[in-house]
Amino acid sequence: MKKVAVKKKLSQKEIEELSQEILKLKKEKNAFILAHYYQEIEIQDLADLVGDSLGLSEAARDVKDADMIVFAGVYFMAETAKILNPKMKVLIPNPNAGCPLANQCNPTLISEVKAKHPDAPVVVYVNTTAVTKAAADATCTSSNAAIVVKNLHAKKVIFGPDNNLGSYVQQQIPDIEIIPVPEDGHCIVHRRFDVETIQEYKKQYPEAVIMAHPECNVEVQAIADVVGSTSAMIKFGNETTAKTIIVATEKGLVDRLTQDNPEKKFILAKDTAICKNMKRITLENLRDALLFEQHEVIIPKDIQDKAEQAIDRMFELT
Repeated sequence: MKKVAVKKKLSQKEIEELSQEILKLKKEKNAFILAHYYQEIEIQDLADLVGDSLGLSEAARDVKDADMIVFAGVYFMAETAKILNPKMKVLIPNPNAGCPLANQCNPTLISEVKAKHPDAPVVVYVNTTAVTKAAADATCTSSNAAIVVKNLHAKKVIFGPDNNLGSYVQQQIPDIEIIPVPEDGHCIVHRRFDVETIQEYKKQYPEAVIMAHPECNVEVQAIADVVGSTSAMIKFGNETTAKTIIVATEKGLVDRLTQDNPEKKFILAKDTAICKNMKRITLENLRDALLFEQHEVIIPKDIQDKAEQAIDRMFELT
């Protein structure tokens, strides 16, 4: 039987040494590091900006004075940065950091659904590949999905790939029909949360408030006190007077909130809610991306232009 290599956990000294090396390289290379909240906390701490999909998209578009962007996130996020800032060199530390949700929707699938609903505009989550964005009329994030859909002023909208986010939008705008593409698109991490486990935590901490991401199953959303995007959850976690908060989203967000609010207790609502693809970005490959300027994101011009139109449409609608 073939042995599976086990990733060696870095010591605190190794983390500190790598962090210093990265900061030195960042300055030498005049690089701007973007990191998603789902990254390991030591990577978040090295970033020039940490954010959710919308915040990182806006930040990438506005980076002007750097020579490169290094994106600590999954591949579609680095693609989005390149689409919005096409003249900038964009690097991703690990090109194998993919997204199973993004892979569930593609232009062929969109075309098949569009053939059945020719008058319906297509809105895709930013959690999609560049080629999928290029097949859409507009993109959205979990922060602005309902606003984008509403401002299209259509009777029905083809929406993908996350069906739970689509259901969340449908609840807010019941007079617009949401047509999911695909029918069961989902985030494998957010689907892990279940009502039973959350209720067990609630029994242990009866005063706790529950917050959940709209990618969670609808029954989890239903028992949450707060349902919101990553940035909305960060805002609520920082501002709430509650001392205990049960959190139904990826572990990295809990790490961030815990570090920023040591007087509060943040409980991950499922201990397996870890995005292994996000965690493919490590201090070592972040260092190597800067050192060797490797894994540059390249997007064909025709895809670039069409995807940019869909993203720009999102900003126009919001």
